[in-house]
Amino acid sequence: MFEDRSYKRTFYSAPQSVESLIAAFMEPSIIVLCFLAVSAFFGEPILRSGLTLCLLVFALTFPGRNRFSGSSSVSATVDVLSSWGALLVILALCGYATNSMGYFEDRVLYWWAGLTPVLQVLAIQAGRWERARRASSARRGAVIVGAGPLGAKVARALNAGADQGIDFLGYFEDRQDDRLHEDSRNKLLGRLSELSEYVRTHNIREVYITLPLGSQPRIVQLLEQVQGTTASLFFVPDVFGISIIQGRLQDMNGVPVVGICETPFTGTNELVKRISDIVLASLILVLISPILLAVAIGVKYSSPGPIIFKQRRNGLDGEEIIVYKFRSMRTQDNGKVVKQATKEDPRITKFGAFIRRTSLDELPQFVNVLQGQMSIVGPRPHAVAHNEEYRKLIKAYMVRHKVKPGITGWAQVNGLRGETDTIDKMEARVEYDLEYLRNWSLGLDLQIIARTARLMLFDRNAY
Repeated sequence: MFEDRSYKRTFYSAPQSVESLIAAFMEPSIIVLCFLAVSAFFGEPILRSGLTLCLLVFALTFPGRNRFSGSSSVSATVDVLSSWGALLVILALCGYATNSMGYFEDRVLYWWAGLTPVLQVLAIQAGRWERARRASSARRGAVIVGAGPLGAKVARALNAGADQGIDFLGYFEDRQDDRLHEDSRNKLLGRLSELSEYVRTHNIREVYITLPLGSQPRIVQLLEQVQGTTASLFFVPDVFGISIIQGRLQDMNGVPVVGICETPFTGTNELVKRISDIVLASLILVLISPILLAVAIGVKYSSPGPIIFKQRRNGLDGEEIIVYKFRSMRTQDNGKVVKQATKEDPRITKFGAFIRRTSLDELPQFVNVLQGQMSIVGPRPHAVAHNEEYRKLIKAYMVRHKVKPGITGWAQVNGLRGETDTIDKMEARVEYDLEYLRNWSLGLDLQIIARTARLMLFDRNAY
């Protein structure tokens, strides 16, 4: 149903290290340099307010997303515009909350807002042209040892990376056709004993070994043969269908360790995520305080019961947390069995239906964000009772708890809000959550926040 990006990320992390470093600095650098250039063009001095703005922008956009590959130029352009629009909204809210808009010339801000995305798109296009030029001038032949399901998956990843200068030529395999993946049978190049000679005579640059772990003696023999060539060797472990999250090779005091399922929020990523959560949650709570008061009054007079509904949810690493919501129902289900809300649910009050449809019932969760129990963006937390049910039914369900739960998430902005009344719907939501874990960046968070704001205003499917 969804493209498996886990192997693509693992295979190309090393060749893209320089490119990833450039991507990390490109977006914040263009934004800051554009502001400085526009200010200089209009003869405006760079005062303390301007330097503060530059530091804030750099903190909110570093590391930048790698838009050199993967999506089309049109998708990359839309991504730039949505991320930039979300950042401008955040900066405008900061300016309004601190009453600092008057420190900047309007013409500088207007030109900066309009010119920055143009420069970003041009930089992305230039990077893609340069990458295509290098790829066309230095094509690398690649073969795969093993024509089973894992080999076919590696082949799809290699073909998806054709713009990186890789030409996938085919497979080497000893097994009979009936044991091979159907996509692999028409691209067999020979038997394992013929691999070494083929690599030498055809100047193959990369060999990917996808044999099962039980084939260790054959793998050792192959390595001894192919190490007599100049080809780069890659062993792709068969991890029994586990969804790889942030897979990478690590050094543990001299011992190589392959990470298969790991949180993306380690080191600087964890710091960037937490700082952005604190800054944005604080600003949003200040700005929406009148709305919080109005909704609290509405809940109080809509039906008997408390204003805030506290529900047990599973947070980071599955630990139990208490999540706050404005009460939208007459009952408070929080036990071992929790029934999901449905359309025309008699438990929902009239005012509760309104705040659920507009997601106003979720606003108290910004307090959970400040407490460190949640993030603004992340997989939505489910009731503990639902977790116990679905963890037995859906593969890799609990992997979504490798990060803090969020007020909004990648699944929610892709149409999976509200009730998940079938296993298929929940599986789709989990797959989007795992995709978010594989591809996290601060730019993606800003894009999700912007799309969530649009859904709150125009979506009428939540209940």
